[in-house]
Amino acid sequence: MLTRSLINALLVLLAAILLTGCAGQQMRTKSSVVDYLYPKEKAANIQPSIPRLTLPAKVGIAFVPGSTQASSHSFWAGRVNVESLTEREKMQLLDKVAAHFKKYDFVKSIEVIPSSYLTPQGSFANLDQIKTMYGIDIIALVSYDQVQFVDEGMLSLTYWTLVGAYIVSGEKNDTSTLMDTAVYDIDSHKMLFRAPGVSQVTGSSTPINLSEELRAKATQGFREATEDMVRNLDLQLERFREKVKEQPEEYQIVHRGGGGSVGWLLSILLATLLRTHRKNLSFATKC
Repeated sequence: MLTRSLINALLVLLAAILLTGCAGQQMRTKSSVVDYLYPKEKAANIQPSIPRLTLPAKVGIAFVPGSTQASSHSFWAGRVNVESLTEREKMQLLDKVAAHFKKYDFVKSIEVIPSSYLTPQGSFANLDQIKTMYGIDIIALVSYDQVQFVDEGMLSLTYWTLVGAYIVSGEKNDTSTLMDTAVYDIDSHKMLFRAPGVSQVTGSSTPINLSEELRAKATQGFREATEDMVRNLDLQLERFREKVKEQPEEYQIVHRGGGGSVGWLLSILLATLLRTHRKNLSFATKC
């Protein structure tokens, strides 16, 4: 017959085995602009040239193809799957970025392109197909890299102590997310600018809810990283404007409709002055 002290020792030993056996799980899901545009067999043949930017521009935006889902195993929750973004979630995130682009005068239109139209390692040949399909000049390629680290520690022991004989192993999970938008001129194969966004989400849940918790934190991480990325778009775009102004030999700016070459900043300034003139004229007429 087992004594009370032996039973307690066995329970402590069992808890220690369970805690150490599941610690340090890491799950990752990602997509890469580099893998999509510059696969090894094609990278050497890609030589960017001076971009010829037609304004206002027709812009496309899409997620680059992602890697297969990663998975790990938890004693309590079984196999935990970390899924890539669903197509619906991708389109919702792209709509946020697209809405940001639409506010600029130099953007004529923006098309949200389903990720199914981008083939893995499709490179610029694939972008040429998309350009023909959608009639775009520039494309914003969105990629992501998300890591979820699951670590069981003293939180598990605390839960076990509070509930007595019913052992509940708590999970501490950290979700780190990077989102990145790289804007390319398709014809010249030249990257114009990029805007990153990051997010760090920390949470905890019991193992019975681990899969649901991880999915919720993954969605939250993507959403927050996208919001950070959108905020950075203004900064990166302003830097690109300055670059065009300071290095005019590196970019050719053409006005859509046969107006000939014109400075990007000048065209935007003229449009702003025209709107101001119309407002003043309207006010004077009312008076």
